[in-house]
Amino acid sequence: MIKGKTPTTIILLGFLLVMGISSFGQGRKDNVFTEYKIEEFSFKGHSAKVVFPNNANDKGHWIWRARFWGHEPQLDMALLERGFHLVYIDVADLFGNREAVELWNEYYDFLISKYNLNPKVVLEGLSRGGLILYNWASQNTDKVACIYADAPVCDIKSWPGGLFDGEGSKKDWEACLKAHNLDEESVLGFKGNPIQTCIIVAKAKIPVIHVFGDNDKIVPHFENTILLAQNFEQAGGEIKLIRKKGIGHHPHSLENPTPIVNFILEHTLHKQ
Repeated sequence: MIKGKTPTTIILLGFLLVMGISSFGQGRKDNVFTEYKIEEFSFKGHSAKVVFPNNANDKGHWIWRARFWGHEPQLDMALLERGFHLVYIDVADLFGNREAVELWNEYYDFLISKYNLNPKVVLEGLSRGGLILYNWASQNTDKVACIYADAPVCDIKSWPGGLFDGEGSKKDWEACLKAHNLDEESVLGFKGNPIQTCIIVAKAKIPVIHVFGDNDKIVPHFENTILLAQNFEQAGGEIKLIRKKGIGHHPHSLENPTPIVNFILEHTLHKQ
């Protein structure tokens, strides 16, 4: 028996430990931000979060993560330490469609009003998060400081469609077509992908950085990042690419996120 603990207390502690493992160790990633104040709530029926830096910068800079909350958090942690707020809202199952963009519009207005954040946000998107990043940014170019995308989906025909060389995902493909009100034929002429909407972002001179693995079988870089980069540069934009040789779709980000951090700081804090 643990010294000073009654059997009832030990049972309660064991229950709490199991619940903690169930709640945080398997799926939830909130525990990576335990050193910071976190607000969690529902916004228009979608899970939303705001993480507060311990020492906020005086310009109210913030980073908006589009997907995989808490996964590979090294960039988010680095920016929190530099006074950035970190925000999130779950729109994964909308695949960057019109509803997702409208929801982001409302969430943006809510965040700016309630937390007095900077009018320009840093956008961060992993994998399918690339869809909402570019589709929202293309309609809100005056609200974006810069974009960081990591192994991003830039064409739904590539993922989840799998119509080219990628593996695709049948279940997600069906959900994606439904979300965009498309079918197997109409999707072939669909122009609402980041490979198209990025042109507006490029013309607005929004700085962009992509990190990708050149052995990605799920979201092949040559169907996504490379094609987007070509269109982006042809439209007059500048995009920085960080290629991870021999790496697949995972792991995301960089073990040492300094190149990404420096890129973001160059277009936010260092512009003051």
